[in-house]
Amino acid sequence: MRQKATLKQIAKELNVSVSTVSKALSNSPEISEPTKIKVQEFARLKNYKPNNIAVNLKSKRSKTIGVIIPNILNPFFAKVFSGIEKAANERGYNVITCISNESLKKEIHTMEMLSNGTIDGFILSISDETQKEGEFKHFKEAMADDLPIVMFDRISEEVNCDKVIVDDFDSAVHAVNHLIKTGCKNIALLSNIDNLSVGQLRADGYLHALKQNGIKVKDDLILRTESTEEFNEKFPGFFDVKRKKIDGVFALEETASVMAHKAAMKAGIKIPGDLQIIGFADGVWSRRLTPSLSTVSQHGPEIGEAAAQMLIDRLESKDHEKQEYETRIIKTELRQRDSTKKL
Repeated sequence: MRQKATLKQIAKELNVSVSTVSKALSNSPEISEPTKIKVQEFARLKNYKPNNIAVNLKSKRSKTIGVIIPNILNPFFAKVFSGIEKAANERGYNVITCISNESLKKEIHTMEMLSNGTIDGFILSISDETQKEGEFKHFKEAMADDLPIVMFDRISEEVNCDKVIVDDFDSAVHAVNHLIKTGCKNIALLSNIDNLSVGQLRADGYLHALKQNGIKVKDDLILRTESTEEFNEKFPGFFDVKRKKIDGVFALEETASVMAHKAAMKAGIKIPGDLQIIGFADGVWSRRLTPSLSTVSQHGPEIGEAAAQMLIDRLESKDHEKQEYETRIIKTELRQRDSTKKL
């Protein structure tokens, strides 16, 4: 392995000052173009690598973002992360990703671990347990320690920070209105995320759309649970399409929509002729099923890019502490496939 050169060695061999070498390598306008080229080419030849720790100590920035997501198996969070990484890399930032696994304890531990100078700020979506417990002290402490936070998707109104969300309520209203316009009168609501803020907003949108269209809300067409396990237990006894005359399904998460699709196909119910289905989140199963599922797409990469840009803009602002916090709303899209009738 070749030995790495130091600034002093480069300066000595080129007969210039260490300051000149340092400024030339950082592309400073104080140094002439010929000197920059000479120093930079010599540094490459000598395998020079900058001491990032020293640079970070001097600038008091690590140029690294901490990302905490609740569940790596959820395709939506994977798409958001791809957007975060793309935007961060374009602006010269690194990304450290951690998974809370829906645990409050792990979320707190992760934030404490990264708050020792490793990262400059956080992009995160709140864990299931954190929302259940209503425990947001660790977020407020990070903000107080000059570690800005951008929350996405699952947020807390109790924490004053930048946020990126989708129009969960409005997109649910739009999806249910689509089912109504295509002839549905008995629309079932399926939710396994009722403990989350996004689940409650989508359910409220469903109820609003029914009332808006003069359709009576029927409790026996609504299944709202707080976990996939509880949903799996209650779903078989709930989903009797023929007896309940269900002609439409609005599912608030991909698992619920896939289960409705499979149950209907197994019972010999024609989709979309007898039953129309719209799910939320645009994962791979929605496209692979036959007939394919119509879904509300949340534009995960766009959410990630917006979150990263907001955090980096704040980090690079000279008086970021005085800036007003912003909530950016990303518009969703109803992607019509084969599980719904065309208008």
